[in-house]
Amino acid sequence: MSGFESVVEEAAIGWLKGLGYGYADGADIAPDSPGAERTHYEDVFLEGRLRQALARLNPHLPAETLDDVARRVLRPGNPAIEESNRTFQKMLVRGVEVLVRREGQTRGDAARLVDFDDPEANDWLVVNQFSVKGPKHVRRPDLVVFVNGMPLAVIELKDPQNAQATVLSGWKQLQTYKAQIPALFHTNEVLVVSDGVDARVGSLTAGFERFGPWRTVDGATPAPDATPKLQVLLAGMFQKRRFLDYIRHFVLWETDEGHVKKLAGYHQFHAVNKAVQATIRASRPAGDKRIGVVWHTQGSGKSISMVFYVGKLIQQPEMANPTVVVITDRNDLDGQLFAQFCASKDLVPFPVQAESREHLKELLHAASGGVVFSTIQKFGTPKGERFPLLSDRRNIVVVADEAHRSQYEFIEGFARNLRDALPNASFIGFTGTPVELDDRNTPAVFGDYIDTYTIGQAVEDRATVRIYYEARLARIALPEDRKPRLDKDFEEVTEGQEDAVKGRLKSRWAKLEAMVGADERLALVAQDIVDHWESRLAILDGKAMIVVMSRRIAAELYEHIRKLRPDWHSDEDERGAMKVVITGSASDDAALQPHIRNKPRTKEIERRFKDPDDPLRLVIVRDMWLTGFDVPCAHTLYADKPMKGHGLMQAIARVNRVFRDKPAGLVVDYLGLADQLRQAVGKYGRGGGEAPGVPVEVALDVLYEKFEVVRAMLHGFDYHGFFDTDAGRQVAALSGGANHVCIPTDGRKRFLDAMAALNKAAGIAIHLEGARDLRDEVGYFQAVERNLRKYTNGDGGRTNEELNLALKQLVSSAVASQGVVDIFDAAGLKKPDLSILSDEFLESVKASPHRNLQIELLKKLLKDEIRSMTRKNVVQSRKFSEMLEKTLALYQNRTLEAAQIILELIEMARKLRQARERGQAMGLNEDEMAFYDALVAHGGVKEVMGDDVLAKIAHDLVQAIRESVTIDWTQKEAVRADMRRKVKRLLRKHGYPPDKREEAVVTVIEQAEAVCREWGEAA
Repeated sequence: MSGFESVVEEAAIGWLKGLGYGYADGADIAPDSPGAERTHYEDVFLEGRLRQALARLNPHLPAETLDDVARRVLRPGNPAIEESNRTFQKMLVRGVEVLVRREGQTRGDAARLVDFDDPEANDWLVVNQFSVKGPKHVRRPDLVVFVNGMPLAVIELKDPQNAQATVLSGWKQLQTYKAQIPALFHTNEVLVVSDGVDARVGSLTAGFERFGPWRTVDGATPAPDATPKLQVLLAGMFQKRRFLDYIRHFVLWETDEGHVKKLAGYHQFHAVNKAVQATIRASRPAGDKRIGVVWHTQGSGKSISMVFYVGKLIQQPEMANPTVVVITDRNDLDGQLFAQFCASKDLVPFPVQAESREHLKELLHAASGGVVFSTIQKFGTPKGERFPLLSDRRNIVVVADEAHRSQYEFIEGFARNLRDALPNASFIGFTGTPVELDDRNTPAVFGDYIDTYTIGQAVEDRATVRIYYEARLARIALPEDRKPRLDKDFEEVTEGQEDAVKGRLKSRWAKLEAMVGADERLALVAQDIVDHWESRLAILDGKAMIVVMSRRIAAELYEHIRKLRPDWHSDEDERGAMKVVITGSASDDAALQPHIRNKPRTKEIERRFKDPDDPLRLVIVRDMWLTGFDVPCAHTLYADKPMKGHGLMQAIARVNRVFRDKPAGLVVDYLGLADQLRQAVGKYGRGGGEAPGVPVEVALDVLYEKFEVVRAMLHGFDYHGFFDTDAGRQVAALSGGANHVCIPTDGRKRFLDAMAALNKAAGIAIHLEGARDLRDEVGYFQAVERNLRKYTNGDGGRTNEELNLALKQLVSSAVASQGVVDIFDAAGLKKPDLSILSDEFLESVKASPHRNLQIELLKKLLKDEIRSMTRKNVVQSRKFSEMLEKTLALYQNRTLEAAQIILELIEMARKLRQARERGQAMGLNEDEMAFYDALVAHGGVKEVMGDDVLAKIAHDLVQAIRESVTIDWTQKEAVRADMRRKVKRLLRKHGYPPDKREEAVVTVIEQAEAVCREWGEAA
């Protein structure tokens, strides 16, 4: 562990101790230590603590029953981590089911693993450097948090001063641990990674993009920026009562499509807790039944927040087994939310969906309990009739999804009937868009905001990505005389009114539909979408949605696109790159029939569209899938439908989901929605006036700026040969450019940093017309970048996907057809065998004209060799590291010219190779040679003792140390002391100079620590 990483570890331990956790050094409780709490290194539980906790928390159960409980916890029945982890989650939350015999009868009971009500009744411990032996490896996570002897959290820390030690590399290390020491993760609840600066938390199954921050301690105010993020996370999440609350109510397993474990973000955790408390207050006899509104911007997990809320609410004793009624305003939204609750069966009771008004009445007549789903329309009655009373209980909670006046008509109609049916129910609203500023009715029904999570917060937390907006109206070339009519009618139309029986607006809508759906216009739109989408796919893989204003337009637009790209079409649901998703019946026009599907067929299309690897890339929709539909890989929305207000904000949020390295979502507007976006922000403006869509021209300006920065770095070098059809000129341009950017001392780093910024901007805006002239040059810059990253120094721990944001190479077809050019070939060199650094290769370096590039390559090769040597030979690796640093310092100070440093590096490579070969002549293997070097590193020992004696000592040292090595021996002072005694005895036996022995012992022990890792793992 590096020096500063240990500082971060020490700080984390201090923060946890401040929360009341006990602490133990992993070596002090390891097997064979005086304070051992494990019998074997394979053991991941602190069994003594577990058994003591079971006895303390379950005094009503006999000892033999608790022995059986301990066995079931200690030995997971399923070797698959995910499945056994879910099983453990149930045991942790509900208790371990047991059978006990009392008064002559066998009865069921449950043994508690933790006390959720009294945190201090549990045993809390953090252990650092906790070594675990897996089937083939020994690994040592930095921190493991134990509750009652069970490892519930793993914290991996990285050095903030090391550019390669990032939170991403910490996440990768956790994935290695899962593969190599899986036993540690059968009971894991949360994973944490931190580099001392950044800190993120995620689940056992989460990809890196799903690891999120924790920005508040108490949930009331964000933590100050100056407070270390790791401290905020530990204080905010690992405070004992909050941690128990979290693992009990905010951990969710979904098993419908594989095993996926989801954890609440900090905004969900605190919002749900506030909502539960508000519900208890509102539903009391003196309460006003208005719970409030939770506004969390679209894409930030509203549906799952609703699951967490219902799951926790039903367990509150004050609510006396409540009935929860979940209300939506559309069948498809009802189905999507219902599916989420069904998938969350470990947290909430299995919900029931009302199939009709009569069925709804039956469900709500129930005495108590349960979760009922219904659309608001099922509370309809014939005009003049009142909806009958269904229940006057106060422990009924109505949860409204997307609570807005435009949908619910709170004063009259469906919502009034709902109040008549359930007069004492309490109401809460969950929404992805804030309530309109001038809407007095929504607060009157639901109350004020309980919690808000704005667009800006979500983007900052990477809970969502930013959305960019691109206007394409001018490209469509609508006749000028039609535009004023279009704008006038557009202002009159709002979401959902196509289906409403409102004669005046329906008439206007019909006129607008005819204009927008004119055949010549649809042909233009189809051509533009095809060109635009293919440009997008050339740089960023993913999916897109086209939103149109009627089913007729959907079918006709599909046919226009089909004519342009016939290979995108298929009559089969299982094939094809595009589909239309609409509702309909057998009585609809023949043109619509190919696109009308039953529920199972529509579900298959949905499955395909959500699968990022499925070739279905493009869907055309009218209303379906615009609300509550989550497809993270979708990054482009083509809007050809009048929308405004919250309906518009809901629609554009289809492309704001986080997915791998998706840089942003893009809304492409064919009807001039910019004013509607501005109005929506004003109307729904309690989020601080944040724009939901940033004009894509902003990104284009950034692209120009970053492009000029990179191009300036190549000033004075002519790289146009890269775009020639002659392969020789292409190779020369690539190698020459790589050489050119390496000329300044820090040129390579500056170039790669600039490329990271350029690639991000290109991922958003390179498809635009204004960027057309940049594409070939950006492709060239990327070719230089990719090869520099591949063959020179490390990339700071960042992946190619992260650096390039999933961009494809934008090079001309002539170059692309030849694949990525190997930089060794580009530099006129034969790629070397890195383990040998042959004379043939070293001689070829002298002849290469690209000297600056050669310096970078040689630095890379030598550093790799020295790094690999470090694990085997501390003295030699230190010697060569010092030589390399000294040589590079001379070059950086311009003491040596490029030609001279190349010769110096070549000579160093030869010496390094010779150092590897020395042992053969002396009859020493690689391990023995390493200890020989440790012995001769002190004064004139070699001249005094001779090679033969030193070789014999080295041989005996290897044998003696091998016998002493155990797992984790470097952490055990007693074992280290015994090893030092053995080394001193050997040196004395062979007559090693007394005045050099102490220094030699230190070096030999250091060498043992480096070379014995494999020995320890095999022990």
